[in-house]
Amino acid sequence: MTSRHVIRIFCGIGIAALLLALAGHFIWHWKSDLVGIWTGIGVGYLLAGGLIRLMPRWWREHCDDEYARPAGRRYIRAMWPILIAYSLILFFSGWMIKRGIESIPLRALVALLPVLPLLLLLRIALRYLRETDELQRRIEIEAIGIAALLVSLVYFGGGLLQQAKVISLNAGVVMIWVFPLIMVFYAIAKFFAVRRYR
Repeated sequence: MTSRHVIRIFCGIGIAALLLALAGHFIWHWKSDLVGIWTGIGVGYLLAGGLIRLMPRWWREHCDDEYARPAGRRYIRAMWPILIAYSLILFFSGWMIKRGIESIPLRALVALLPVLPLLLLLRIALRYLRETDELQRRIEIEAIGIAALLVSLVYFGGGLLQQAKVISLNAGVVMIWVFPLIMVFYAIAKFFAVRRYR
């Protein structure tokens, strides 16, 4: 699968999510928060597709080469169903919680449902890491380490600012953004690591 295919898939999922948000708003009269979930999913996928398109040619060629290998192909094939399942489960979980669940254990279970596809994603990412060559493994581990350190520093700095009453953030929102931030910093760190090892 080439980067062009990835861009098309990301944009296709993004457009489908935005169309669903529009249908939910105008046809099914969903509440604004449910429309917002699908809008966020759609915009996120479109942004990801756009960012991949804006990457330099050498980066897209590296990705095409990386995912043409057997380990990369297996990773990509396993990743797409998980990303789609994650989007659907995230919507379902938010929808169920907004409808109101009285039982606290059941509410906790429904709230944690989106973690399940991410656990599967973690599993296939670890399998990919084990199956890649030594150079690619080094790049991946370096990018993961840098991302974890940067997000830890951002989180720690935010905590200090919160304690000093410089900022006031909702703890739940901040915790939700830890994983996406690690993914963003991982992508940036991997970009520079690949450039250095080329």
